[in-house]
Amino acid sequence: DLEKNKNKKTHTLSHKKYFLTPTPTQTNPSGEEERETWGKKIDFLLSVIGFAVDLANVWRFPYLCYKNGGGAFLVPYLFFMVIAGMPLFYMELALGQYNREGAAGVWKICPIFKGVGFTVILISLYVGFYYNVIISWAMFYLFSSFTGELPWVHCNNTWNSPNCSDWADNGSVSDIYKATPAQEYFERAVLHIQDSNGIDNLGRPRWQLTSCLAVVIVLLYFSLWKGVKTSGKVVWITATMPYVVLTVLLLRGVTLPGAIDGIKAYLSVDFLRLCDAKVWIEAATQICFSLGVGFGVLIAFSSYNKFSNNCYRDAIITSSINSLTSFFSGFVVFSFLGYMSQKHNVALDKVARDGAGLVFVIYPEAIATLPGSSIWAVIFFIMLLTLGIDSAVSIHTDTHSYIPLVSQIAYLFLENLQALFSFSPLPLQGGMYVFTLLDHFAAGTSILFGVLIEAIGIAWFYGVDRFSDDIEEMIGHRPGRYWRLCWKFVSPCFLLFMVVVSFATFNPPNYGSYMFPAWANMLGWCLAMSSMTMVPLYAIYKLCTLPGKFCDVSL
Repeated sequence: DLEKNKNKKTHTLSHKKYFLTPTPTQTNPSGEEERETWGKKIDFLLSVIGFAVDLANVWRFPYLCYKNGGGAFLVPYLFFMVIAGMPLFYMELALGQYNREGAAGVWKICPIFKGVGFTVILISLYVGFYYNVIISWAMFYLFSSFTGELPWVHCNNTWNSPNCSDWADNGSVSDIYKATPAQEYFERAVLHIQDSNGIDNLGRPRWQLTSCLAVVIVLLYFSLWKGVKTSGKVVWITATMPYVVLTVLLLRGVTLPGAIDGIKAYLSVDFLRLCDAKVWIEAATQICFSLGVGFGVLIAFSSYNKFSNNCYRDAIITSSINSLTSFFSGFVVFSFLGYMSQKHNVALDKVARDGAGLVFVIYPEAIATLPGSSIWAVIFFIMLLTLGIDSAVSIHTDTHSYIPLVSQIAYLFLENLQALFSFSPLPLQGGMYVFTLLDHFAAGTSILFGVLIEAIGIAWFYGVDRFSDDIEEMIGHRPGRYWRLCWKFVSPCFLLFMVVVSFATFNPPNYGSYMFPAWANMLGWCLAMSSMTMVPLYAIYKLCTLPGKFCDVSL
């Protein structure tokens, strides 16, 4: 039988021994084991906000909103936020805080699902490997901005090709063969992608990018070398700086000619787009990735909270701030896109794009036309650095939270050394191809699968009632019926739908006109499956090693 949880629950486990084990009484969290805690409550909140608010808030949400009906896109976005985003966010914060363990350790409550903990840890490691490269690009641009004239203004540089040209005024067909100075600076000066024929010919190392990557790793190391006591102080800068910079950029952006037209296009409402299933799918996907559920970071962060912390209030506050930040950044992005559209006399959809092309091509080009462009460039790339470092610190916090036998300093050193050398193709001339492959496969379907198994394990095996009792023990009241219904039925169904859609709508990765060979796609799927297979492999291991027979189990 399961031992009684203090003044609470008595559960019989003679028929559930494969799935549930006793959860220690935690009325006094300091009594079970010594564990670090956040210095202040605000340190935790800023850390969670800093993790959830990342580069995707700036370079993806605004474009999705513009492409999918403007303000009408907020309907499916907010719908999925309410039925899945917030409930899953709340679930992870409560799970980590009650059990005071990282992404794998929390599954002491239901050992057969411990594989999902290893799944999210692997995904976090994979993402950390290439996410650091994005930060190194921002650092490269930052160093390049300390000059009288920004290097991506003209076409008379050594790296420019004969196709380099400013935006054509007439929008002719020949424009598709032209490239702006900013585009060629990113691809030919920063990446040197012209010296690589594809992923099977990556070229030579780029010492500049390798040096920037090394600096990024050192920054991450010193941000975490004393655990959350250090990272909790770093986020005071990295989590707040983006809001300051976004506000400054918005004040500058709205004064530019054409900015109002860009903002109107961003907010224009086309409710007919809601009849398109793709709009709903993209809204659901954005919710899953923008909140950061499934990476194990929220579990790890909340595990350092005090036992009686109000995780319900934290979940509402932080998830709401994340969505509001995405919406706010759209005003900044489209004020500059409207300006670029008017300046070059082209349609807005010709300059609007998402991903790296927005922050490393369109934005730098727009900034280069402003008075005092170097100052604006420095401000913008400092914002990108802080956004990236904040999320990277969070990812590394998760991966080291389940290494009890190795010191944090030694582990972080080995982990970052692995990121620098094991993924040495990334700073090569063709490293963008490796980056694209990793970005496409490392945390797509696999993260949705991980969250699905996590939700099933909590709701159907550990039990919503037991989980609600745990929350009541911490904050003094049980979750309402709405939250319990979402955890048990709505969120798992939503996630199952997303996993099926993810497989059904899969498209092979590409970079521009370059299509990856079959072996590269196979390698990408092996990478994705390496994390997903942790769930069944660990379950099989647990079933084979525990005493008893499987037929004795009744659920």
